[in-house]
Amino acid sequence: EPVDQRTRDALQKSVQLAIEITTNSQEAAAKHEASRREQEAKGLLERQRIKDEANAEEVRKQLLELQALSAAVESTGQAKAEAQSHAESSRIEGEAAVEQAALKAQATQIEAEAELSRLKLAREAEIKFLREQNELEISKKGEMSRIETEKFKLQVESIGASTIQSIATSGPDTQVKLLQALGLQSMLVTDGNTPINLMGFGQGLLGGLTSTAIKNAKGPIGYHVEEKD
Repeated sequence: EPVDQRTRDALQKSVQLAIEITTNSQEAAAKHEASRREQEAKGLLERQRIKDEANAEEVRKQLLELQALSAAVESTGQAKAEAQSHAESSRIEGEAAVEQAALKAQATQIEAEAELSRLKLAREAEIKFLREQNELEISKKGEMSRIETEKFKLQVESIGASTIQSIATSGPDTQVKLLQALGLQSMLVTDGNTPINLMGFGQGLLGGLTSTAIKNAKGPIGYHVEEKD
């Protein structure tokens, strides 16, 4: 009986030990599995974190590229706009300069034409004035010549042919006195046919041509009278 009790106790201890070993083994296996799963979960989480960071970095990179592209486009657009604005400004300035030059040339042409017209009018006025002056002078001289001719004719008619013959046939002193009395300076009497000796013209004025030339004249007597100043 006691042996059986000891056997039962030993068996019971063995069973309890086996149960304890099994339990410990199961607990260890469970802990190991839990640790493994935890490590796997941590690994998955770490990989996911790394992947997320990589994705975020890629997104950040793309964002930076887009920002750089946007800045480049903006800069290019601004530069293009500035270039276009500068080109447009240069074009406007060029057109304004051309128009200003054209207006200046037109003004110069108008001024030159006005000056030419003024000079032409002044020249025409001067020519007209000179022509009128010449015509007036010619008319005046013609009138004076007519008056002198008429006066001379009247003087000759008033002197008479006999007086002229007396002057021509008288001596030099008498000729001078007669001429002074008549208000004449000198007288030249010819017959219209006898040539005049110009070398002795001074003497002829005072009667160098004798009365013989007058008496022998075949035509009308020609004469020249100068008034005394």
